[in-house]
Parts: sequence; structure tokens; C-alpha cells
Amino acid sequence: MAIKNFRAPLHKEEKPGTDTILVSKYMTTKLITFRPDQPVLEVMELLLKHRISGGPVLNEKKELLGIISEGDCMKQISESRYYNMPMHDETVDKHMATEVETISPNMSIFKVANLFYSSKRKRFPVVSEKGELVGQISRRDVLKAALALKDSW
Repeated sequence: MAIKNFRAPLHKEEKPGTDTILVSKYMTTKLITFRPDQPVLEVMELLLKHRISGGPVLNEKKELLGIISEGDCMKQISESRYYNMPMHDETVDKHMATEVETISPNMSIFKVANLFYSSKRKRFPVVSEKGELVGQISRRDVLKAALALKDSW
């Protein structure tokens, strides 16, 4: 007759706190922002100068109105060429995306990673409970967070 072991199998211990890594720790707070009345050509120059692919558009009260991206600028370039229209009169408010999904600074970095994967977006504005733009998180920021946590996985 064999002796049975009644001890439960051991589970690998999870490191505490990895599921509570917040967006606020990894988001960018020094943002290049744009105005709705700003010329699209100026936006293109700033995107290239700062090596970014887009940024938030704010009004004079610093409220988020939308996002302008390289893709929005590309669309304008294509349309101006197609319709033979000059670009110097074009402003951000006519070309920015106004349906903007925002996230909270208290959201888990892992939930944001899932949002990036499912939405195919490159960045999310981070808005406080008061509705104030406090930062932006990009795919690159999530990758940095993952590398910082690699030893805890």
C-alpha cells in the first residue's frame, strides 16, 4: 500500500504590487500641445522637431479638445494635393480627431497595455478626475514599465 501525500501543490509566489503599477508613474507630463487655431504646417514642423507622432489639442483653459497626429497631417497633405488647395490656411481644428478616448492616472499599466493592443492607438491622454489633462501615455511608456518590472515576472 502506497503512502499518499496530502500536501497541496506549491504555487509560485507572486510578487506584490505588480498589478497596481499605475499610469501616473510612467506617463509623460511635459507635453508638446497644440492650439485649435494653429496652422497645420506649424504642427508638422513641431512633430518633426520634437520627434513625436502627435499631441493633444487644448483650448485657452487648457481643456482637451482633441488630438492631432502625423496621420491627420498626412491626410491634409493628400487632400490639398488632390484638390490643388494651398495648405497655409489650414488649421488644427479642421483636421484633429475630436473623439478622444482618455484614461485615468490611476489606471493599471496592464489595463492600458490591453487598451493599446485592442484599439491600435499610439497614445492616450491622461485626464484627472477634475477633467484636467495631466499627461499622456504612449506605447513606448508601457514598454518602459514592462522592462522595469521584468524581474518581478
